[in-house]
Amino acid sequence: MTTTQKTAVQIVRAVYEAFGRGDIPAVLSHWHPDITWIESEGSPYAGTHTGPQAVVDGIFADLPVTWTGFTVTPDEYIDAGDTVVALGHFTGAYTATGKSFRARFAHILRVRDGLVTAFESVADTKLFADAMS
Repeated sequence: MTTTQKTAVQIVRAVYEAFGRGDIPAVLSHWHPDITWIESEGSPYAGTHTGPQAVVDGIFADLPVTWTGFTVTPDEYIDAGDTVVALGHFTGAYTATGKSFRARFAHILRVRDGLVTAFESVADTKLFADAMS
């Protein structure tokens, strides 16, 4: 690896840091144009979203409207070469009910040629549902 190449973990960290700052263009700059994004069944965003615009339209655009103070906090990164697992938690409050939640997640991200090509979220979706009811 040359000094200009980033490891998969460095790329994934940069994605989460950019998301935490609300810098969506920086997030997208790390994604492959054909990224496959899978959300857990039971999630308000369940299903497979293909391509950056599908993720923005199907998930990111809704977050600030539906959730207050929504955060995604990775607590640990597990480096498996081109695959990185981020373990962490979501927090926020559902705007319509005012109910807060904190839910654990495992995110599996696959990186190829310096770009995230696949993302899968495994989360405790019951805690989302509880906040929404």
